[in-house]
Amino acid sequence: MSDAFVAHRIIRRIASWAVVSFFTEIHVIGGEHVPRDGPIIVTATHHNMMLDPAVLSCAFPYKRVLHYWAKASLFANPVMKYILTSACNIPVDRKAQDKQLLFRGTFRALAAGHAVALFPEGTSYTEPHIVQVKDGAAWAALEYMKWVKENPDKVMKGAENVQIIPAAIVYTNKSKYRSQVIMEFGQPIGMDEYLQQFMSRSEGAPRAAVKRLTAAIERELTEATINAPDWDTLYAARMARDLLWQEERSINLDDFVTISQTLVDLFSTPDLVPNMNAIKRHLLTYYSLLESTHLTNAVLSSLPLPATLDPQQPVPLPSRLRTLGALVRDTLALLIRLPFSIVPLVIHAPAYVMGRVGARMVEDEEETQAQNKVVFGLLLLFMIYPAAFFFIWAFLWYTPAGAFVSAAAVFLFAIYHNSLINDNYERAKRLVAAWRVLLGVWAPKKWDLSLSAVAQYTVPRIPPENPWIDRSKAKSKSRPTTPGPQRSSGSTSGSGSDSPDSPPTASTPRPPSSGGKRRRPPTRRVIRHVLRARVEAAKALASLFAQLERAPDNKRVCAAAHLARAFGGTVDKPRPRLEGERETQEGAEGVVELAGWRGAREVVAFLRARGAKITSLRDRVEGDWAALSSDGEGYDSDATPSGKDQLQWVPPSRH
Repeated sequence: MSDAFVAHRIIRRIASWAVVSFFTEIHVIGGEHVPRDGPIIVTATHHNMMLDPAVLSCAFPYKRVLHYWAKASLFANPVMKYILTSACNIPVDRKAQDKQLLFRGTFRALAAGHAVALFPEGTSYTEPHIVQVKDGAAWAALEYMKWVKENPDKVMKGAENVQIIPAAIVYTNKSKYRSQVIMEFGQPIGMDEYLQQFMSRSEGAPRAAVKRLTAAIERELTEATINAPDWDTLYAARMARDLLWQEERSINLDDFVTISQTLVDLFSTPDLVPNMNAIKRHLLTYYSLLESTHLTNAVLSSLPLPATLDPQQPVPLPSRLRTLGALVRDTLALLIRLPFSIVPLVIHAPAYVMGRVGARMVEDEEETQAQNKVVFGLLLLFMIYPAAFFFIWAFLWYTPAGAFVSAAAVFLFAIYHNSLINDNYERAKRLVAAWRVLLGVWAPKKWDLSLSAVAQYTVPRIPPENPWIDRSKAKSKSRPTTPGPQRSSGSTSGSGSDSPDSPPTASTPRPPSSGGKRRRPPTRRVIRHVLRARVEAAKALASLFAQLERAPDNKRVCAAAHLARAFGGTVDKPRPRLEGERETQEGAEGVVELAGWRGAREVVAFLRARGAKITSLRDRVEGDWAALSSDGEGYDSDATPSGKDQLQWVPPSRH
């Protein structure tokens, strides 16, 4: 192997530029679990195509070089072999029946003390939970330990024992530009617990050891990721999270996964409160409308929509003008910066356009959208930046000093562009959304879509199934039924009662939504429906927490087993195997999902301690005056004139 790994370092540098240009932050947790040197096998989750290895390589602790598997047939050409080897690729002959031959390249890398990175799920996919973890990493690790015992002279000192390092890569929104990434490394998994069984001559023992090790890997990855039993539960938890933490990036990334999993567990609890189905229905309706209009709750929450903007209310003109003036002021403040940003925006416009085109090509594959945005945009930048370099250099008469100045100018220009985007991207989104919303609420109500027409946008779309996942072997997530004595007897408040059209719960998954592209509705025709859904979702969530806070001390909610242990809950004992019941394949121990439980009040206190604005859910939502009622009329507004002598603005219809 090439000691310099020149190609790998070049690729990693380019990948880091791409990752930094798309995501605002890669937050690493548990980096201390990664050894600074020595042989390791990194097992990472794989939910975002090419961006997963890019993120893993760019932010890996101590900048250790990671070696990835590649098809052995690609190494047949000597030139290609040198390039692939320099890029830290390891040949793997998948047709080989002999495991020692299959992992020969992997053994060489590990024996030299290198790090090997694998994606044990086998393919990149979008699912509400980890669906499959294959045995390749476990086989490689245990076969290496066996190979070391047989070939001690081929192993460098200190490389006699390999460890598996689980790496969970979680995206706050994996297809969204300027979102964040969380990469958490779990506890290293040693081979001592499995090696004796693997080396045993008993029939099926090696495979059983591999299955046990694979189960340990899956357990570590599951505990560091967000796993829901179905899409509706995941979407409801996401919407609840956005309502509880309304500001962008207001959740500490150290707590992001734990908070998200806690909310998933909350909505996975059957019969948690009497009106649970209605609460989920309101959250899912609001979530779907936001997705359909490309708006976010954080943007809507930041908009100034006081009742003084209600055109149907006789509000003092100065008050209305003050509110409009604030919006105009913010718009002008952004436009003032336009002269400083117009050049970088125009130059980078082709990259942004191509990124959007790339994403639209795979609208049904969320795991591919970010990759296409990055790749398409990067290809354009590889043309734009060299063109800019030669353009500047031409003005400097192609002198050596001019080349240096041109390169520095292009480099600083790229940094300036990133800084400009970080400062103004979210602000620009809010202003554009503000005007979209304002035009929508001031438009005639006859322009609004009818309730029957908007119904198609109130059901969240479910991504199509990945054909590369073997559904016959995929694990389904299920949660236990809440024990009878623990059920709440609290009353319904604020969000209506269950009805036959309520969304299915975790125990009764709904069928996937129909395929095909769903046309995006004009914002001006649905904004009142969005605002209505926002009001009802907030009231429904407030109702849920009000009932949990009034619940008896012994009220429990479902919890992932590791969270139940961490926060003082309980974990059910494993069910004993019944007589005649078969073990898992070849007697191996599969992943046993134990039922965990946490106290309802403890969960509420946990969320409050991490910044959840539970109390504010009971406050009146700003902008509710523009929301349509269920009858298609506006909500009553509290806006009243404040002073008889002030100039009044009255809509023409009231003359």
